[in-house]
Amino acid sequence: MKRRILLVDDEVAVLLTLKAVLEINGFAVETAASAREAKQMLRHAEYHMVITDMRMESSDAGEDVIRAARTAPYKPAIALLTAFPQAEEDWRDMGADEMLVKPMHTKMLVQQLEALLVAHEDKKQKALAVAAMAAKKPATAKPGRASSKPAARTV
Repeated sequence: MKRRILLVDDEVAVLLTLKAVLEINGFAVETAASAREAKQMLRHAEYHMVITDMRMESSDAGEDVIRAARTAPYKPAIALLTAFPQAEEDWRDMGADEMLVKPMHTKMLVQQLEALLVAHEDKKQKALAVAAMAAKKPATAKPGRASSKPAARTV
């Protein structure tokens, strides 16, 4: 099964180039040219990963896409694609799992995305395991009955 990626950028050249690179490397890629379009796509399909530019129709459009992806019930991995690197705490606070700085060598990009997908899936599986453990109620011991027979003694 191909891993599905939603690629969001208002620059058509970036969309087409990255889409081609990702598809050559085995990903199924859908594109959106705005945050508005991306948010609609996130509601109607499931993606393993969302890669979004930060600045599109507004300076915080990427943040809108990240928020929408974070609230999607299927919990995709999220990468911020930008030509303007930010401090790690800033993009992590937004909810992104990784920051990709453009332009980027394609081999490095694919390696980063593969690593992010593996790490993200591991994190999701651990969260599911923790939730399953929390859902199990601890077994409560049934109150024992006192036996009417005297306890056996060893001599």
